Amino acid sequence: MDYIIEMLNITKTFPGIIANDSVNLLVKKGEIHALLGENGAGKSTLMSILFGMYQPDKGEIKINGQPVKIKDPNDANRLGIGMVHQHFKLVGNFSVLENIVLGAEDTKMGVLQLKEAREKVMELSTQYRLMVDPDSKIDDITVGMQQRVEILKMIYRDNDILIFDEPTAVLTPQEIEELIKIMRKLAQEGKSIIFITHKLNEIKQVADRCTILRKGKYIDTVDVSKTTAEEMSEMMVGRKVQLQVSKEDANPGEAVLSVKDLCLKTNKNAQKNKLNNVTFDVKKGEILCIAGIDGNGQTELAYALSGIMPISSGTVTLNGEDISKASIRSRSVKGISHIPQDRHKDGLVLEYSLEENLILQEYFTPKFQKKGLLQFDKIRENATKLIEQFDIRSGQGPITTVRSMSGGNQQKAIIAREITKDPDLLIAVQPTRGLDVGAIEYIHSKIVEQRDNGKAVLLISLELDEVMNLSDRILVIYEGEIVGEFDPKQVDVKELGLYMAGSKKMEVK
Repeated sequence: MDYIIEMLNITKTFPGIIANDSVNLLVKKGEIHALLGENGAGKSTLMSILFGMYQPDKGEIKINGQPVKIKDPNDANRLGIGMVHQHFKLVGNFSVLENIVLGAEDTKMGVLQLKEAREKVMELSTQYRLMVDPDSKIDDITVGMQQRVEILKMIYRDNDILIFDEPTAVLTPQEIEELIKIMRKLAQEGKSIIFITHKLNEIKQVADRCTILRKGKYIDTVDVSKTTAEEMSEMMVGRKVQLQVSKEDANPGEAVLSVKDLCLKTNKNAQKNKLNNVTFDVKKGEILCIAGIDGNGQTELAYALSGIMPISSGTVTLNGEDISKASIRSRSVKGISHIPQDRHKDGLVLEYSLEENLILQEYFTPKFQKKGLLQFDKIRENATKLIEQFDIRSGQGPITTVRSMSGGNQQKAIIAREITKDPDLLIAVQPTRGLDVGAIEYIHSKIVEQRDNGKAVLLISLELDEVMNLSDRILVIYEGEIVGEFDPKQVDVKELGLYMAGSKKMEVK
């Protein structure tokens, strides 16, 4: 059997943790090979070794049967290996075109030659139906578009081995369908794809074979068409997992949050409101979900409610008190918790330790300070308790630098911090983005627990499965307006999709 990639007995350790423990990965030419494992199972580490970002402590890598040493990403590129990282590696104030050619520029007498590059990019963009605008600035385009830029970067460099690290974590259902088509097309053209994911339904949809890792160890490689999602999830987590959310019917009480005629402009000169006359309530003991395609005002809504962005007009009321102009801290102290969409930008201080991140919302309260001095024993005690309670895995426990933790464990840290504040209103934006089935099951149960304890939960999610499974009531947002209200028991995903795409609208009271 000819393999294009052979990673044999790869071992890699970091302080306090064996990330890869004698792992094997064998990929055939032209196949889509899924790499499945829980957060912190060692998937990204293994791919970072293949891409030259880390060196293995032990083991061997062969490309097309030849042993290779991959010292850095430039070596990987020369060997035809490209990677789309979970957190994109793009320069925000560069254009799409500049990002694609960055590091592979064509120059004449020291002058950048962009004309041919532009033609090649447009040709590839059309060929793979990626439809990017080469002149847009990265900061101005949606995450889905940014991902397309990353894919074009790989194709532009003629890479034959393409690594996708959690590629669908930030995409809408429609974008995921498009991405799956693109991956199939690339594989048909003889490119080999390694697809890191937690989503079993996507593996079933697109992958030929799947290698499963658990806690840094190799478990098995299976033929996807002959293995059920349940079998794969059990191999990955080591126990049976509930793939459906189990919850009783909601028993909503009075409104905790009332939003009336909320309008928001991103800047004073903007022609159009990002949010337009948004009105809704979230009641005690219910999970209200805002569903929509990314970029339709969900981020701005979460920012407006948590105080990160000032509103242009309208009112936001919490427990009967007008908080429209209150500061972020004041809202937090009054009972709002916020699990943000972008955990790196808004959720964590990456250079701080885990124990410091776990008290960011409460370090100034008597719980953690006395006469203005931090109580370090209390801070350590808090972290130790939450690490155990929320199963946050980190190499050095409370003193681990958060930057070094896996994305899923960073997410668990935010959720632990926000839920243990005992809020009246929990705003959860994409709470399970990039998490594995075990962690999703756990976080969903925590959100339902908040609801059952009489808290109000506002869920903003792009994952339609999550929307349908978790919500008691659904509002659809399109271009900054609420265009529909639904009972999840009485609506199907197709119908929701029509409202999300703007092709249907109802008068919402």
